[in-house]
Amino acid sequence: MSAHDITQLAAALSKTHVGGEEEEEKKDEKDGDGELSYQGRGLKLDHAASVEGLVSEIAQYQGLRALRLEGNTIGVEAAQAIAKALENKDQLQKCHWSDMFTGRLRSEIPTALRSLGSAIMSAGARLSELDLSDNAFGPDGVKGIEQLLKSPSCHSLKVLRLNNCGMGIGGGKILAEALTECYRRSSEQGAPLRLRVFVAGRNRLENEGAAALAQAFQLMGSLEEVHVPQNGINHCGVRALASAVRHNPRLRVLNLNDNTFTKRGALAMAQALRHLRNVQVINFGDCLVRTEGAIALSAVLREGLPVLKELNLSYGEISEAAALLVAQAVLDKPQMEKLDLNGNCLGEEGCDALREAMEHVDRADMLASLSGKLQSPTEIASYLCSPSSEQQLHRGDWRTGLEHQVDVDNPERAADVLLKISAEAESRREAVLEAVDVVLKPMLSASLLQSYCFLSTLLVRMGLLKGEGKVQRVAVVSGQLSCLSHAVQQPYFQQHHALLLHTERQGAEIMQQCPGEPAGGAEEEMQCRRLRERE
Repeated sequence: MSAHDITQLAAALSKTHVGGEEEEEKKDEKDGDGELSYQGRGLKLDHAASVEGLVSEIAQYQGLRALRLEGNTIGVEAAQAIAKALENKDQLQKCHWSDMFTGRLRSEIPTALRSLGSAIMSAGARLSELDLSDNAFGPDGVKGIEQLLKSPSCHSLKVLRLNNCGMGIGGGKILAEALTECYRRSSEQGAPLRLRVFVAGRNRLENEGAAALAQAFQLMGSLEEVHVPQNGINHCGVRALASAVRHNPRLRVLNLNDNTFTKRGALAMAQALRHLRNVQVINFGDCLVRTEGAIALSAVLREGLPVLKELNLSYGEISEAAALLVAQAVLDKPQMEKLDLNGNCLGEEGCDALREAMEHVDRADMLASLSGKLQSPTEIASYLCSPSSEQQLHRGDWRTGLEHQVDVDNPERAADVLLKISAEAESRREAVLEAVDVVLKPMLSASLLQSYCFLSTLLVRMGLLKGEGKVQRVAVVSGQLSCLSHAVQQPYFQQHHALLLHTERQGAEIMQQCPGEPAGGAEEEMQCRRLRERE
């Protein structure tokens, strides 16, 4: 064999993958030298000149397998220059591109994504991981990666992370169709898509988006981790997801935190879990599984889920008796490490009973911290109006429960909490105003976007602004108006908040109740005066 033949053979062997997926992954981990990282540098890359250094590094990097660009902001021209450098990087496998478009127009992002996706496809790369989390690109952004997801470059995809991207229902449907088409095309080539990890929390997928994705999940049947927390999914979408997960026998992690199961969703999910033997982590916290759902899940826990390690059923409106059933059902799980039942309808006595039950079998370390404190807004409002002497001994309890209800990323819930609490202001003004401050301070101290979303949601719920779609409005009572008058006097209520609050004429009418001399000082006094003058 000539020297030339040996050189050609060596080159061919270098591109050959032998030993299956697991061995290939082990090789990647062992080598550990295929990553180029610009992670977290906070660079503002607007045009080709601004990425000359990065482009040069990409071009010179032999065997590039992972590119980390998260934590920078990339414009269209810069993305196109990076894409040009990627066109011959056929070994690229992992794209860590989360939080990559901060401050960019939403219309720019799809163009940038298409350029990068086209380069990957042109190179003939075979991706195993794609992370575009924390890029608020909406449905149009999903369209920007649609062709990439359908292409042979994603037939090998194992991990897809799209957390907090604002996809909405439309984006969820586009994504589901792309994954379905990827599976169809890859199956035709004899190597069907075998996605293992799917992450899409905080995307407002709602029922329709969740149902569309559930069909894709069921078709693939390869998922090991599903994370879809905070998506506004209720029992209809939960039932669709339940039908899908039962067809994914390798499922290890199921995270649906902060969606709304209620009885129907919880029962459907319990039935689905009967068919799974590899689940290690279940997170149904803040999902309102309620007592009936908890009882159904306890039956499944007794009969199956042999390798379960963590179970979160916190803040689910579960009774003491049902919580005890769940606790007893997991005691025999040899790998069980954590059980979270905090924030349910236990009371102090129920918490004590639960602790004693776990201590009796020497498994107290498994139980997460418990609180018998009141948790729901309705319960807290009732307590604030007519607290018993026993409850007064735990005066700080309601604050902890209320603080848990406030999430700056969930303006709908915060608005609901505020309206329920403030409705009782006339009957116990001092305590209710203190509760109002607990809700409003974190919401209005958050980012401008988060605080504006909250105030807009609040005005829509009160019928003072016109909202899109079906909105559950409340009947405004004097207590709520009184609380708003109190709020505008507080340091956390900035002038820009007041201007937004009074965008509509009716909003200005509320502020007629502002006292003449706000406690916050001259600036707040001028703020109220200007608002009155606008009216």
